[in-house]
Amino acid sequence: MTASVRTLVTNDDGIASPGLFRLAIAAQEAGMDVVVAAPATEASGSSASISVTESDGSIRVDRRTVEGLGSIPTYAVHAPPALIALIAAHGAFGEPPRLVLSGVNRGANVGRAIIHSGTVGAALTAGVNGGRGLAVSLDVGLAPSTMRWSVAARLARKLIPFLLDQPAGTVLNLNVPNTDADELPEFRQAPLALFGIVQTTMTERDQHQIRLAVADPTALAEPGSDAALLAQGYATVTSIAPVREAPLPAL
Repeated sequence: MTASVRTLVTNDDGIASPGLFRLAIAAQEAGMDVVVAAPATEASGSSASISVTESDGSIRVDRRTVEGLGSIPTYAVHAPPALIALIAAHGAFGEPPRLVLSGVNRGANVGRAIIHSGTVGAALTAGVNGGRGLAVSLDVGLAPSTMRWSVAARLARKLIPFLLDQPAGTVLNLNVPNTDADELPEFRQAPLALFGIVQTTMTERDQHQIRLAVADPTALAEPGSDAALLAQGYATVTSIAPVREAPLPAL
């Protein structure tokens, strides 16, 4: 089921991100029919937002030529990634994609905090609209000297055939260590950690402003969780579900 599958590659780091470039090339090498459409500017933390920036409600789309992407159609969209995935599902960039690859994100997306991630939001939007989604993130830390985008892209490529064999609506979240090892990290299926790679804390509050800081709770991550296994050097894979109803006791 991998031959010439229409595939949207997007992200939340913006059209200029090298992670986006690497993921698009990996998808093309896997035989996908690729279109790239990503935010014109960074949209990190946008979750599944479908807010538009134009006052008249229109969505501005600029055709781009990106060195190295060859004939792959590429668009800079003035919208968050979930909205890009949504309009793609309605044919905004040609044939609606059956697969959405979102990333490679600069930084891990683990734990329940992924609800805030624009990278994950785009993949979940694909699932809601009858496609399949893969969010891909590279655990670069706060001050990386090198970012190994190609490692994350190669692992994403390895997952594509598996994902396409799953039912429509399947969404996977892949996190990859920023490793310099000769061999690719091993995959590990993992549940979400309770928090994630970063946890927010309120550090200042007065009459006019509130200030947040982030703390790294990796050392406190539950054994076997995605955060814990990623810290141990594994590439973690978690199946995540779009929003749906949950059981409720009778009212």
